[in-house]
Amino acid sequence: MAQLLNKTPDRILTLPGSWESFKLIQQGLRESPGARLAYYDGMIEIRMPGETHEFFAHIIGYLVTTFLLERGIVFVPTRQKDQEREGVASVQADESYCLGESKSIPDLSIEVVFTSGGIGKLDRYQALGVPEVWFWEDGTFTLYHLRKTGYQCIDRSELPGLEDLKIDVLQRCILMAETDFSGAVKTFRQAL
Repeated sequence: MAQLLNKTPDRILTLPGSWESFKLIQQGLRESPGARLAYYDGMIEIRMPGETHEFFAHIIGYLVTTFLLERGIVFVPTRQKDQEREGVASVQADESYCLGESKSIPDLSIEVVFTSGGIGKLDRYQALGVPEVWFWEDGTFTLYHLRKTGYQCIDRSELPGLEDLKIDVLQRCILMAETDFSGAVKTFRQAL
């Protein structure tokens, strides 16, 4: 089957700036759909995800949400919610989830990486205290859980309820979805 996606690249602009400058830019871009902003250590990042990036973020969110619903886990999907600690850090993950009740900082943030970032973003998430961060890059997940000494790479989620999610099945179904979305969802549900 032919590739379904137009491979439009992500566009990223990184510039130095204060927290106050970041907040002004954030306010000015509120009406710009798709713009994602981040701030950490005196650097402002403005990212416009491409079509491929958005597709993978959507399918990851759909499958993780399906898992949570099928398992009866109480959660709040917060998607690209601003995660902030005043004057220190701000991020907008591609997908994020609060387990149980809504919180100012989600329990899980998921990043789709096509151009840059990856584990370099862990410092931002650590400054915010996000318990778990997953990176989707080159068809593979890398999971990190926050410990007292920083993030540690893990093989499976350590969040309540998500520890039973088979990451290899999730990865396979995400890749399958690139050419057969409904087949990927069906395969994923059968594996639950």
